[in-house]
Amino acid sequence: MTDAAPAPVLSAPALRPLVVKATSGLDRPEAANQAFTVAAAAVAAGARVSLWLTGEASWFAVPGRAAGLALEHATPLPDLLDLLLAEGTVTVCTQCAARRGLAQADLLPGVRIAGAAVFVEETLHPQAQALVY
Repeated sequence: MTDAAPAPVLSAPALRPLVVKATSGLDRPEAANQAFTVAAAAVAAGARVSLWLTGEASWFAVPGRAAGLALEHATPLPDLLDLLLAEGTVTVCTQCAARRGLAQADLLPGVRIAGAAVFVEETLHPQAQALVY
């Protein structure tokens, strides 16, 4: 019998930050739901996730609006949004909010309003992966 060295313990690589930009709202429910589903799946996998709501997706940051998207075979959007608010970052684009007359007080607790400079900073992180839906 030989004395074999124990196998090295390999640690899992750190997950890259994920930035998801949702551009669709009730006008394109499948695209909107896909953005939230992918972002929530990444959170569940342990990734640091930043979800950006732009264009018509901005409305999902308003209380009660996410419930308006009901899609067969999909996790309810309010459930996905709750997970993202608890475990990730949810941002509404500054210009998109302004065009819709939305102020910080109009949004769900935990949602921030930020502009292009913050989006660029997040997406240019050396390890970041960005997806647009």
